[in-house]
Amino acid sequence: MDMSLVAAALALQAGNTQTQIATSVMKSNLDAEKSSVETILGIPSAPSTANLGPGIGSNLNVTA
Repeated sequence: MDMSLVAAALALQAGNTQTQIATSVMKSNLDAEKSSVETILGIPSAPSTANLGPGIGSNLNVTA
């Protein structure tokens, strides 16, 4: 096999690895930005049970 083909294949693999790493880092950054914006806007990360009636949203006893 020609060495230039081997070098090209290795360069493609390195490029794919760099793309995967960049995609992962970008997703992590976007998730952090989303969390920051939700915090600034006052959007809760979990639904609030403050306005629900008694017993709603609590644990269910399945042994009884």
